[in-house]
This record gives sequence, C-alpha cells and structure tokens, in this order.
Amino acid sequence: MTSFDPVRIGLFTELFASIAEEMGVVLERVSHSPNIKERRDHSCAVFDAQGRLIAQAAHIPVHLGAMEFLMKKWLAEGPDIRTGVFYITNDPYFAGTHLPDISILQSVEVNGKTVGYVATRAHHSDVGGSKPGSLAPVDSIEMEGLIISPCEMSPTIVDKLLSVSRNPSERRGDLSAQMAACNVGSSRFVALAEKFGVDLEAKFEECLAYASETTSAAIRSIPEGVYQATDVLDCMPGDNPLATIMVAVTVHDGCMTFDFDGTDVQRPIGLNATEAVTRSACYYVVRCLAPDAPTNGGCWGPIAVKAPKGTLVNATYPAPVVAGNTETSQRIVDTILQALSTAMPQRIPACSQGTMNSIAFGKEGWAYYETIGGGAGGGPVRRGASAIHTHMTNTRNTPIEALEIELPIRVTKYELRRGSGGGGKHPGGDGVIREFELLEDSIDVTLMADRHSNGPPGIEGGESGKPGRCDVRVDDEWKEMPSKFSIRLNKGDLVRIQTPGGGGYGV
Repeated sequence: MTSFDPVRIGLFTELFASIAEEMGVVLERVSHSPNIKERRDHSCAVFDAQGRLIAQAAHIPVHLGAMEFLMKKWLAEGPDIRTGVFYITNDPYFAGTHLPDISILQSVEVNGKTVGYVATRAHHSDVGGSKPGSLAPVDSIEMEGLIISPCEMSPTIVDKLLSVSRNPSERRGDLSAQMAACNVGSSRFVALAEKFGVDLEAKFEECLAYASETTSAAIRSIPEGVYQATDVLDCMPGDNPLATIMVAVTVHDGCMTFDFDGTDVQRPIGLNATEAVTRSACYYVVRCLAPDAPTNGGCWGPIAVKAPKGTLVNATYPAPVVAGNTETSQRIVDTILQALSTAMPQRIPACSQGTMNSIAFGKEGWAYYETIGGGAGGGPVRRGASAIHTHMTNTRNTPIEALEIELPIRVTKYELRRGSGGGGKHPGGDGVIREFELLEDSIDVTLMADRHSNGPPGIEGGESGKPGRCDVRVDDEWKEMPSKFSIRLNKGDLVRIQTPGGGGYGV
C-alpha cells in the first residue's frame, strides 16, 4: 500500500471541500425558490482539468458521482468550454438525472491554462412539464419539460426556459444564484492555484489516490463473494403494478461490482433511472461503508457498475425519468443493502422508507415542489430515526411558515405517524403525516411516491415498516389514491400523505 501523510491529505481535502461548501452557502442565500433556499435541493462540486471530482459539498447523495459522470462526458463529447463563459444542461441522457436538475458549470483558468472546473446542480421547481412542478406520471420525457442539451448559457437558452416555466421570475433568480455560486467557486479556485502552482496538481493526485486506497481497504473488510437481492417498485394500477430491480454484488480483492442483469425493462412511467443515477446509488452505498475516505473521484476507482441499457436502471430515450432520480435511486440502495446484509448483518441496517414522497402543487403563475421524510430502518446498534430524509435525499424539511407565506396552501396537519416503524430488537423509525388544504380553485396536485404496495423490509427477523398511503378529500369524501397520480383540486380540498416507517432490525 502506498505511504500517505494523512494530516496533509486531510488539510487539503478540507481546503478543496471549503470551495464547494462556500458555493453552496452562496446558492442558498441568493436563490429565490423554497426548494433551493429552504430544502437545499442542490449540490456544488470542484473538478480538476481532467474532469475528476476533487471535492463535493455534503449536499445531495443522488448527485454523488453523477456530477463527475457529467463532467467527464462533457469533456469527451460536449461543446468546448471557454473561459469566462457559463454552460448549462439538464439532459438526463447526457449524464444527467432528471429535467428539474439543471447543471451550470464554468472553467477555471490561471495564466492561460485550465486548472479545473466548478459546477452547481439545483432542482428547479418547474421546467415546463405537462403538470406544475414538472412532475407527472407521463409516458415520455418530452412531456416532463424542456430538455437543454449541453450548450453555452446564452440569453436565448435562458429565455426559452423562462418561456415554458410557470414561474419565470423564480427560475431567473435561481439560475442567477447558480451563476453567482460558480463565480465564487472559481475565484477561490484561482486563489489556490496561484498560491500552490504546479504543486496543486500533485495534491489532487495524492488526495485521489488516498481515497481510492482507503475505499479498497474498506471493501476488503467485507467477506468476498457474490451477494444477490431483489426488490420492487410500485407502478401504476393495472396489468403490471410492480417493477423489479435485481442486483448481484461481487466483492473481490478490494473491488466491488454491481450487476443489475435481470432488472425489468424501462416502463412508460417516470420510474426509469439514468445510468448516472444508478451509479450514484452504488457509490453512495460504498461511501457509507468507507466513511474515512474523502469524497472525491478516487472513491469510484475500485467500483464497477453494470447496468443493462433499456432497463429501469439505465433508461434510453424517450423514457420518462422524473422519479427515477427520486424513487428508483432509493430502491437501488434498498436492494444493494439487502444483498450486503447476508455478508455482514452486523453492519447493515434495515430498509428505510425507500421513497422521497415527491409532491408538486401549482397552476398558471406558480409551482411548488417538495419531498417528505419518513422512517429510517433500525440498525445493528440502535433504532431507526423518525421523520427524516434518508439515503439518496439529503434535503431539509420545508418550513410550514415558508410554504404558507408564499403559496395558497395551508398545512393542516404535520405529525409523527406513530407505530409505523417495523418492530424488532431495534425498531424502524416512524413516518410522518402531512396534510395540505388548498386555498384556491383549480390547483394541480401530483404525487410520485413509492412503498405503498409493500412496506420497507426488516432484516435479521425484523418486521417491515408500514407502507405509505395518500388520501384526497373532495366534497367531504375521502378517497385513497395510488402512489403515483395527478389530480386537479379546488379550494377546501385536502391531500393527506402518510409516509412509510422504516423496517425493523433483529428479533
């Protein structure tokens, strides 16, 4: 094993990460939408001249690795990146995630030489989809919103996005916030490059190599073998109500391979994940197993992902993908953890809620989007946390005050869903009940959630958590809804979300 100075590596890792963290602070403070300002649904990252991830702030796990995947693909296939120019894309089929996630990047140059890149990715609450929030159970990505192929961020592109959005002023404000974050990141990067010169590149290499070897060492602590698991997603009611994800995890010689052969083909509903999302889910699990490794592109060195094209885990155009980023990413994590639980049950928790409970409201002139927390799975040493965002989402709760001051919506109930966590030696955490009252007529409501058919499984004999549920009250009559639907409601109607509890661990 290579000899490293962990103190020096630690110092430079934090120095690089501080750039991304400061970018995130700027983005949060300058942005306009509650989704970015309050929920912090964004990520910021720093790359070297080869497009390798040098640092990413502790933001959204589903962006983990996906941003490097985008950066490398852009350098190989995208338009040339000129200094002083912003570039933009949200194309899921160009290493993206889903259309609301807009990435803006720029190069960093010192003395005429490109030393690296900075980028931001933020979830915009509406990009012109068929329903407000660009969230709907549709059968084509063309109905999910405007697709921006990798290009220079020109006034024409911005105007096109604003013209299709239901809240153009908010979109302009959030785009400006992303640009401001990139400018701050670029200036900090330049300062580092001017201070350390050529030595900065050597520090990049050292940090990347250290992350790779630390990750390999963590993988070696897992018994070698092939571990398999299968789990399912809710589809729309009908002939095929469930969709299957299969994974075989091979652990050998400090490396891990995730093979999704046998996973169902892509579906005509937005459950389909892009390859970037699937890779991020795999990388996330490995990062959990190797917490001492710095978060950079070196972590992905010992990892291989085999995701067959045209399936739920590597969709091809024109498959819709909006919930592949939110729901399928969660199920990929669940499936991998269930596979690894047979190898090391003393380290793997039971499944958490397994959904982001994505809900959108809106009409002409405004759109709102949020995700809702639920129960975490019980673990080997403690019970699961309640009312928390888990795994591939790291967003915060949207404060009721922030929501109600901006929108014609009232939150009439927000409480723990007591008893929803699965029983066991260490029970799963409880989900939540969140109820909304509409204060205007003709508001479109869309839910893209999961785990309504089956609750999150327990492990080592633990019980499953309770499945999620959604009910809508129209004219004083309650009706249970599927996990994925769109409906137009009026003043006084109610939407009640009950999120899943986590699975229990042990008996």
